[in-house]
Amino acid sequence: MDILFEHGDRSARDIHETLPDKPAYSTVRALLAVLLEKGHIKHRQEGTRYIYSPVQEVGKARHSALSRLLRIFFGGSTVKAVTALLGMKGQTLSDQELKELSELIERARAKRQ
Repeated sequence: MDILFEHGDRSARDIHETLPDKPAYSTVRALLAVLLEKGHIKHRQEGTRYIYSPVQEVGKARHSALSRLLRIFFGGSTVKAVTALLGMKGQTLSDQELKELSELIERARAKRQ
């Protein structure tokens, strides 16, 4: 699913080639079959290949993934998650990014009142 959301529609071969520590190609095909059966992905035929794509739009998937991430790794705390993001090595925010974050915080504060 990550590959489909990050790279867009892909064939089983494309997905297999993108995976780190590649499992057997048949494993990728089996996982795609399970995802199809569960309704998480769909496919269309292009020549002899099936091209797979996610059913859920990226915005909904992002919200779902972030909710799980917050709950599992940060005890549901947005502050802990943001603190971890800001403290990551190699991450330097530009003045524009800091301004955008400040504006988002101000909007959240205004909504609360």
